[in-house]
Amino acid sequence: MKEKLEKYVVITGANSGIGKAAALKFAAEGYRVIMACRNMEAGNVARHELIANSGNSDVDLMKVDLSSFESIRNFCSAYKANYPRLDILIHNAAYLSHGEKEYKLSADGIELSFAVNTFGPFLMTRLLEEHFAESQDPRILHACTTNIKHFFDPKRIIDFDNLRGEYRDTRPYSVYKMYGDSKMALLLLNFKLAEEYRSRGIKVNALQINRVKISPETLQKMSPLWRTLAKAQNLINPMPAGMAETYFHICTSDEMKDVTGRLINHMRECIQPASNEKGFSQIKNLFGSQSYPSYAADIRNREKIWGLSVELTER
Repeated sequence: MKEKLEKYVVITGANSGIGKAAALKFAAEGYRVIMACRNMEAGNVARHELIANSGNSDVDLMKVDLSSFESIRNFCSAYKANYPRLDILIHNAAYLSHGEKEYKLSADGIELSFAVNTFGPFLMTRLLEEHFAESQDPRILHACTTNIKHFFDPKRIIDFDNLRGEYRDTRPYSVYKMYGDSKMALLLLNFKLAEEYRSRGIKVNALQINRVKISPETLQKMSPLWRTLAKAQNLINPMPAGMAETYFHICTSDEMKDVTGRLINHMRECIQPASNEKGFSQIKNLFGSQSYPSYAADIRNREKIWGLSVELTER
């Protein structure tokens, strides 16, 4: 009998929320799970929980700070030195500091939302791309967000000229705008990476995360008003485990084996760019889940964020 080939999955931000739930799902299914976390203390606690709850001891913890290019390079070097290949890479971690009112720059001089949510995942993928070569079915998944729906507003654009805080003294700062913009930039890169990796058999997709229950840690970071609203919403929001099942489906199922360069909604449907973004159609787009803003389909936007990503990460 042919020995079953061990499969390796890297999940960023795997110590809490959907990332932790996804790590549990993959571990329970027998995968070798590598938790890529910034907070090693919380990560170690989560790792022991995952091993106990899954019955799988092949759950490893590695440190990475996605806001730091040096940390990402160190992580990737260590990964390649210790593991023979990579089958699945899930970019789950994200930065959203509720209530933040000032520009925060990373160690590399990049606005923190973009450093963690856009350029960090891009660099990690590029550094690990050769390690996908030995995989029989390599897949990459980007965790996107419904916040990108704000781009159904034709006036909404990514401020490409201010991603290093060039205008932080003259332009107002909104952590929520930066979060949405950085996730739109990630979606643009998702489409471009899928094109780049198509000939190598690496499938690249994004999942539009729908509402899930917000953790107590995140609730404490919110202002009193938003915390109250979020707690009320938590009463009807589903648990992260449901979305983790969707992570697993996209990254392992035969149904998704040949799917690449797509944005997938929480119902596991591949969705299309909106054909009409005016009047009633715009309202339908905002409240529906069958389309994404045409801004993400614009080749000029894809090329712009790609060029900037290469420029910033190859310094």
